[in-house]
Amino acid sequence: MDDPLAVALKFGFLAVLYLFLLWVSRSALRDLARGQDAAAVGDPVDPPSASRRHQERRGEGLMDNMRPRLEVIAALGFEPGTVFEITGGVTLGRADSAEIPIDDPFASAAHARVYSRGDFMNVEDMGSTNGTYLNGRRLRGPERLKVADVIRIGDSEYRYQE
Repeated sequence: MDDPLAVALKFGFLAVLYLFLLWVSRSALRDLARGQDAAAVGDPVDPPSASRRHQERRGEGLMDNMRPRLEVIAALGFEPGTVFEITGGVTLGRADSAEIPIDDPFASAAHARVYSRGDFMNVEDMGSTNGTYLNGRRLRGPERLKVADVIRIGDSEYRYQE
């Protein structure tokens, strides 16, 4: 007959295995649901205010005078102080198609994006597993960037400048 300790270890191993599979499937379902929510919501467009409409008619805008960029604080493969121009918006991630490549095991292929909305730049996590942090706080949705804000993805950090 089997030793009672060996039987208990076998059942313990099976319990841990099933818990792991449950965790993986729950994580996958959560990521799929998050992707569907983002696709359903889309990007609502803010109606321009009267002053912005006046600026747009004259061909001016606050973005015309800005040169938004991300400065590397710490990122594998880049020297601190390296600057990325982000005027038209960029994607950050491990994928070859990302405008700002991140060589970090905690980064997703398409991890986050920085984009303009009206006269401001915004940052948004794109459903990454490990999250995107703005000034040490995990992003829960799109947030407006202010000068000197720090975006962290894994061990990589970038400072927003105008």
